[in-house]
Amino acid sequence: MKKQLFVLAFIGMFSCKSDNTTSVTPDDTTTTSDVDISVVQAKFSNSGLSVTVEGNYLVIKCNGIPNHKSPYFQSTDARYEAYNGTNTKFNLNPNRISSQNLVFKIPLHPAKASTHASTPLGPIGVSLNGVPFFNQYAGPNQPLTNEINSFDQYLGHPQLTGQYHYHQEPAYLTTQNGKSAFLGFLLDGFPVYGPQENGKSVSNTDLDTYHGHSHATAEFPKGVYHYHITDADPYINGSGFYGTAGTVSQ
Repeated sequence: MKKQLFVLAFIGMFSCKSDNTTSVTPDDTTTTSDVDISVVQAKFSNSGLSVTVEGNYLVIKCNGIPNHKSPYFQSTDARYEAYNGTNTKFNLNPNRISSQNLVFKIPLHPAKASTHASTPLGPIGVSLNGVPFFNQYAGPNQPLTNEINSFDQYLGHPQLTGQYHYHQEPAYLTTQNGKSAFLGFLLDGFPVYGPQENGKSVSNTDLDTYHGHSHATAEFPKGVYHYHITDADPYINGSGFYGTAGTVSQ
């Protein structure tokens, strides 16, 4: 009897150990200075875009013009495409896409911040085609409820100065690369992934307060904290940056 109890206890001890090494809570991350985000710099591709390493930063310079068509190009532009999406309430806003001069300086070795700063209005990150990510607000604490109706068929639109941007899933990129693909970075250096993972849709309840979680990905096989885009507010980011944000000039 004693021998049987000992065997059961031995098996139970290793079963618990195995569970602990494979499960990851949303806010549990091993991402420290050992993560080097420059390993994905070749994934950024578009005309008017450059990606270089400068000191402790990945520097992304871009003009912010999407590599897909849009009704927000001038009608005489070859890149113009009339709205052909599924939103029956689509309403073209009066702004038109124009070239920008954006410089993102993103931490090369992102790490969890001791104090999590709120995301600002304007660019909070950058996608693989050089189009900025914006947060979940149309203005200070104003939801996107009405503004969503001005998003083109690729779920982007320009603001007053002609700066095209995504508040939601960059549909062109997920169509090209897949719903679970790496899509870019937020300013704190942590990667942004699509709305699916392991063949399943990611919901807000799967993520922490900052709209992310930590585990290995194809680009970061040793594990990395990363954000996911979802189909509900806050879409890309929740209550602030998980790490310490770099800078963007425009």
